[in-house]
Amino acid sequence: MIEKVAIQGIKGSFHHQVALEYFQENVQVDECLSFESVVDSLNNNQSQLAVMAIENSIAGAILPNYSLIDKNNLKIVGEYYLDIVQNLMVLKGQNIDDIQEVHSHPMALLQCMDFLKKQPSLKLVEDKDTAETAQRIHKNKLKGIAAIGSKTAAQLYDLEIIAPQIQTVNNNMTRFVVVSKTINNAEKEFINKASLLFELEHKHGSLAAILNVMSDCKLNLTKIQSLPKVTTPWQYSFFVDVTFDDYQNFEKAKAVINIMANHFKVLGEYKNNRPS
Repeated sequence: MIEKVAIQGIKGSFHHQVALEYFQENVQVDECLSFESVVDSLNNNQSQLAVMAIENSIAGAILPNYSLIDKNNLKIVGEYYLDIVQNLMVLKGQNIDDIQEVHSHPMALLQCMDFLKKQPSLKLVEDKDTAETAQRIHKNKLKGIAAIGSKTAAQLYDLEIIAPQIQTVNNNMTRFVVVSKTINNAEKEFINKASLLFELEHKHGSLAAILNVMSDCKLNLTKIQSLPKVTTPWQYSFFVDVTFDDYQNFEKAKAVINIMANHFKVLGEYKNNRPS
């Protein structure tokens, strides 16, 4: 039985699509308007798990979400990579010539700008959520207005896709993490990826020394992201993702890094789901 999962946005959003695909069944979701609300849902025990976007292959890391995970002592227990495919959808029975306005989140509009420039008669209207726009068109039977969003949204709100895959850049992937208040109970032989946080002394070679430890312990560094510490100017926290073939190698690295770093924290240990 899948427990309740918090998502940012409403049903039909990309977060909802990830929840459906990751858990592979009719998962119950708690719809949240912001990532802060997602964390609140976990902390208030309204949900037992949450899905959060953490980085995009084009736009890069979503730094505030790293901070939310750290500050609230959440644990990353899984990950999922979603190919972001944007579609133009309308009430059934309409075509592109019937449309006067396109409503969607500003990022979705930007991702589809090459297509939209070829339709100069369309007025672009920024909205707060792609799925909510689709829901509103369905609920209010709005003609002459199109939404941009996922195939899931079109199916859920009974809209017709009149222009599929209109995103400018293909292979635009977003990485989502599944987070919990508790650690992952997966067997160690299935764990081959970890997310780490550490802080170092501001001196020559401190970061290089940590990276050498990872290399010596046969860890593959897949991501490193620095984030300024708000309370200490010019000091940084480092968020790192590593993969490994042998969990014992990772345990050796943890022990050494814990000694070398001023502050060290394991944000999560889980199975690597990055597409090959």
